[in-house]
Amino acid sequence: MSATSGPTMPRLVGIGLLAAALFSITFVLNRAMSLGGGHWVWSASLRYVDMAVLLALWLLLRRGPAYLGALLRLFRARLGFWLLAGGIGFGVFYACCCFAADHAPGWIVAATWQLTILATPFVLRAFGARVPLHGLLFLGLIFLGVVILNLQRVSTGVGLAQVLAGVVPVMVAAIAYPVGNQLLNRARHARDSAAVLLCDPVASVLLLTLGALPVFMVLIVAFRPPPPGMGQVGATAVIALVAGCLATTLFLYARNLSNDALRIAAVDATQAAEVGFALVGEMFMLGMPPPDLLAWAGLLAVMGGLIGFTLQGRS
Repeated sequence: MSATSGPTMPRLVGIGLLAAALFSITFVLNRAMSLGGGHWVWSASLRYVDMAVLLALWLLLRRGPAYLGALLRLFRARLGFWLLAGGIGFGVFYACCCFAADHAPGWIVAATWQLTILATPFVLRAFGARVPLHGLLFLGLIFLGVVILNLQRVSTGVGLAQVLAGVVPVMVAAIAYPVGNQLLNRARHARDSAAVLLCDPVASVLLLTLGALPVFMVLIVAFRPPPPGMGQVGATAVIALVAGCLATTLFLYARNLSNDALRIAAVDATQAAEVGFALVGEMFMLGMPPPDLLAWAGLLAVMGGLIGFTLQGRS
């Protein structure tokens, strides 16, 4: 298959947007748990414990014990790789996002998270891929929208310390996530027996989830958070199912449909829509006031970049 063959750009972007809508639930519920007094360590840890159980049960029922056993043997055989890919791509990424939710509304975390769009081309280049400049122009438009959204929040008088506590961890997450995903992408397109198992995106998510669990164990020991309440347990279960299992599987499915750098970057770019979805979610669920004109301008810039990716896929 050539670099330009395979699924169309509109199809990839459409799947990515659906994943973004499901992902946005994470930002809204994490903020709700924070406002309710839930500790960020439990918000991060419980999600991935739930995901491990749900994904394992799903594969057991759908593919049978032999397939699940083969998957666990692959995890054990390449333990170092999965601890690295899962620890960075899921563990570091989500711990930083949950910490940030203690210091910023969900929509600002979602907006800052879009820095991953800027980080992705550099991550791809670090892995030896090339990203065409016309693709970067659309990424730049999306990034401009993200900057506008952040500036709008700062203009409302948020303190510098609070801004940094909500931004810096997400900047780390924005780099960690594409690194983990690209490590998985390389394994997925390798010509070996492991690649066959990784054709199932659910299997890939389970392996990354298992690799991330030690990160959360370390955080629990280090911070010793008080026991979570039933509300936090329920909210993290919803996040695990909707965002962790469904959205992540859809996202990785779209990302792994091609090994072309521009198309991978396009799928990653669709996650910019999380900002809009998170804004709407917080308005309806948490009573956040509607954004002003400057914020809407930022959202339009984000959507303009997404449309640009789609249209260039038809040229």
